[in-house]
Amino acid sequence: MSLLFLKALLTPSLIGLVSVAGRRWGPAVSGLLVGLPLTSGPVLLIIALQNGTAFAADTARGIIFGTISVAIFCLTYAWAALRWRWPGALLASWLAFLAATALLQLAILPLALAFALCVVVAAVALALYPRVPATEAVVVTPPLWDIPARMAVATVFVLLLTGLAPQLGPHLTGLLAPFPIFGTVLATFTHAQAGTAAALRLLRGLLVGLLSFASFFLVAGTLIVPAGILAAFVAAIIATVAVQGASQWVFARWREPRYA
Repeated sequence: MSLLFLKALLTPSLIGLVSVAGRRWGPAVSGLLVGLPLTSGPVLLIIALQNGTAFAADTARGIIFGTISVAIFCLTYAWAALRWRWPGALLASWLAFLAATALLQLAILPLALAFALCVVVAAVALALYPRVPATEAVVVTPPLWDIPARMAVATVFVLLLTGLAPQLGPHLTGLLAPFPIFGTVLATFTHAQAGTAAALRLLRGLLVGLLSFASFFLVAGTLIVPAGILAAFVAAIIATVAVQGASQWVFARWREPRYA
């Protein structure tokens, strides 16, 4: 009963807090906050509690691989958004995510190597990222149902994935855990209501945030077997906050390229 309570409470609470913060500081910061392990972190914790630390360590490695798919999702959506409205951009980015996931399911690398590959892919995605069109910022008031809907969808996802984890296995569970539910909701809503430039800023922030995301699972996956769940998660949270703080500092001083 306590594990079910954790599944039902932890993820929606995190999603709600970050959604409010994103509204307060805009789409670029929203992208950075979406890069935090808001669904994948709880998924890993629940899997460790219900399936053991060895299963969780393998899942953490899979999640780092899945982060590569998220980077491909962001890059695909950004380029597609320059040509199409949000339904076409979303379809293209989801197909890219699923194709990358299918390919990554065939490869299993050591944790540190998976992390290094993730960093390289994120850096390449940022280098290939399209320039953000220079447009006026558009202030949009989201509907009242927006945040509750995000919380409900994320909770259902966590319940399904953790419930199916023994059948899927740790690697595929990890690959699917970073599925960009929150990123999809934010990107499509921002694209539809605030325009292409705002959506590109948000997704670029998400790309920058992937380093801290992957750092969480590198630390957790390394420590969870020898040090236990509590120590691994405390160390992972500290690492994430440190890397995310550095990312925000760099991001704030990194001048966005724009069209003239």
